[in-house]
Amino acid sequence: MTGELTKVEIRAFKDNSYREEIGKFVLPINPEQFSQTFKIEHNDEQAQGSQGNDSEYTFTPPEDLKLDFTLDGTGVVPIKGEAGKFHREDVAKRVQDLLQLVYTMNPETHKPNFLRLLWGDFSFGNSKGFNCVLQDLQINYTLFSPAGRPLRAKVSATFKQYIEPELRVREEGKNSPDVTHVRTVKAGDTLPLMTYNIYRDASYYLQVAKVNGLINFRRPPVNAELRFPSIREVGS
Repeated sequence: MTGELTKVEIRAFKDNSYREEIGKFVLPINPEQFSQTFKIEHNDEQAQGSQGNDSEYTFTPPEDLKLDFTLDGTGVVPIKGEAGKFHREDVAKRVQDLLQLVYTMNPETHKPNFLRLLWGDFSFGNSKGFNCVLQDLQINYTLFSPAGRPLRAKVSATFKQYIEPELRVREEGKNSPDVTHVRTVKAGDTLPLMTYNIYRDASYYLQVAKVNGLINFRRPPVNAELRFPSIREVGS
């Protein structure tokens, strides 16, 4: 419905393919901001005797997403979009609910749950949500009742992006020359042709033959599995 407040949801899944949802935590008060961290790792080692270096790309680590939000049980913070209503959370219980979902080890899988963050159509840059695991969680209690019960908690959570292994391979590209490949020889295949299909350069076929211990590199045995190292290995 137009104008309806969409709240951030943290959904938990038992499996890394995100098919078995087992619960969710809805933030009572949406965060005022969140931050995302993107990194690219390079090898900056400098050759001996050189005056400079050419940074070599090594890999792109998973994205981090930091979310800061508040749990409030004071009864003085108004609920957006609902006139005359105020947040009256049982802060202690809500913290335990959160920990159970995102932090505590699942007794069936013996690891914490896989998570998906959602926030409306945007959902942190992906319409299907931000798939992740918890990396860091800090809870600061800032207000208490006379009996010592927490009335307000500020939560800072950092999540590390998680991509299912099979999906990661598809997204990285099965034919990328930057990773190692294993190919099964089919009838009519030649090593120079297979080498060209991987590296877009047939001249590496001798290196590939050496890696696989091949003598007849023009007609490799049908159904044999051949290893094609990354372009950096065969080119060195």
